[in-house]
Amino acid sequence: MNSRQAQVAIHITAVLFGLTGIFGELIQGSATLITAGRAAFATVTLLLFIGHAGHRIQWPARSAWGALILAGTLLAIHWATFFVAVKIGGIAIATLGFASFPAFITLLEGFLFHERTRPSEWLVVILVTLGLVLVTPSFNFQDKATTGLAWAVLSGLTFALFTLANRKAVTGMSGRELACWENAVVAALTLPWCFTEFAALRPIDWLWVFTLGVFCTALSHSLLVSSLAKLKARTAGIVIALEPVYAILFAAILFAQYPSMRALLGGALIVGAIVWSGLQRPNAKTGTGDRTAPRR
Repeated sequence: MNSRQAQVAIHITAVLFGLTGIFGELIQGSATLITAGRAAFATVTLLLFIGHAGHRIQWPARSAWGALILAGTLLAIHWATFFVAVKIGGIAIATLGFASFPAFITLLEGFLFHERTRPSEWLVVILVTLGLVLVTPSFNFQDKATTGLAWAVLSGLTFALFTLANRKAVTGMSGRELACWENAVVAALTLPWCFTEFAALRPIDWLWVFTLGVFCTALSHSLLVSSLAKLKARTAGIVIALEPVYAILFAAILFAQYPSMRALLGGALIVGAIVWSGLQRPNAKTGTGDRTAPRR
């Protein structure tokens, strides 16, 4: 893959990430079912990708299982809460609420790792917070959209924790292998809670779950990993920050879900803050590579 192909790949990745909420809306099933099906199909697909590349997947060392289970648990909660947000609040609200995760990463890095937070990073936190205030339909949790936004912010928080957990995750594993094992943990954790629900799925729902797991999870991660061989992680992050834009566009076209002007302004603040943050000079704590890049 050359640099031009890597640029195309990372934009395809952002589009696939943006489609995640669309499938959450389309699939007639619980958030747990969607999470379990997505993880199961992603695990099988990643195993096939790894095998096709001529590699043998490593069985993690006993000492690595604690980190894998922690990361997989956080990923399962992140996905499940995101799909609850989609079901309750709609695609735009869910995606914009989730987009708050960079602010949580900034706050948690300082708290958990005792790392100095730069003034520019505090500015991102402030802008994201203002954006969330504007996105909030009302400050009444009887409002479904507000409840959906709360679930979406919880999804952003757990994704931030998942991202930080990956900083301490298994070493000596490729990004695809790590993603494969984490998806396997998600499937193992969620399938027992919704196994009987799969029998009631319509054929079209099976297709949507398959597409979500194969294309929006396994393929998108593989494209992200491949593009990072030619692109800087912060460059990839800027493109991935466009996910809410794609999600809102798809929701408007497919479901006629149009956010209010106030929500759009809040979304512009959130996305703009993330993009601006990505344009800043990286410091030692951010690193590069597929472990630190955004991954859905």
